Amino acid sequence: MDKQIIYVDGEYLPREDAKISVFDHGLLYGDGVFEGIRVYNNKVFLFGDHLDRLYDSAKAIMLNVPLSKDEMKTMVLECCRRNQIKNGYVRLVVTRGAGDLGLGPERCPRQTVICIAANIALYPEECYRDGLKILTSPTQQMNSAALSPAIKSLNYLNNIMAKVDGQLHGMQEAVMLNAEGYVAECSGDNIFTIKKGRITTPPIAAGALDGITRGCAIKLCEHIGTPVREANLQRYDLWVADEIFLTGTGAEIIPVVEVDKRMVGDGKPGPFTRDLISRFRDLTQQSGTPIPKEPLV
Repeated sequence: MDKQIIYVDGEYLPREDAKISVFDHGLLYGDGVFEGIRVYNNKVFLFGDHLDRLYDSAKAIMLNVPLSKDEMKTMVLECCRRNQIKNGYVRLVVTRGAGDLGLGPERCPRQTVICIAANIALYPEECYRDGLKILTSPTQQMNSAALSPAIKSLNYLNNIMAKVDGQLHGMQEAVMLNAEGYVAECSGDNIFTIKKGRITTPPIAAGALDGITRGCAIKLCEHIGTPVREANLQRYDLWVADEIFLTGTGAEIIPVVEVDKRMVGDGKPGPFTRDLISRFRDLTQQSGTPIPKEPLV
């Protein structure tokens, strides 16, 4: 990419010119929603699923998205085309917009839409080969009665603090528990365990985000004849698991080899996880919405 182009409210701007108001409520209060979307082999992966979740999140917080889904789709594809993204990442953001220092959303007459298309490498390749070491964070997942985990909002401070907890102990990720002590998710990923051939992942009601890659992994497991059970998990279930893997748009599917200083299995990525990673990577190369070569707008 010669020069990064950012979409902001109807304009495709050079990175240095892409700016929003300091009075934008996305900045002042975290009032907005976002999606992280992957691009593989010149195609936007699981595009429809991501757009559906963005608009559902916006509806849940009564945020008007000023573009239709078709308009949003066209804009994202054009942004990818202008940035010559072959394999990369799209960050799509909708904020409440600029207002004043009051909390009320009625103070923001126009919502802000931002699209950033760039490259990403969340974890180095050796993490997929050797696996991650993680720990349980003392930072709890937010109570779903306060803010539904299904809403992918800009308010990510809780997850950031869990990530910091892990980093302070030299770990690459951190597990978050809910108020009842059950496993919810990691700071930026969903979590799956395998024990005696049975695959389990926390239900959305436990505080897990309804991850797009999570759903893709569940379908892949079902396709090969190993259905996934959604059930509450305790820390003990992580400690005694035969295999553990995480899923996320940025992380994709990645193995875990240590939890709270306890070795997972034999301390190496397990055979099922390795096979699932291979199948997922094959899928990413075969499906998706093509990025056009000619301008769309």
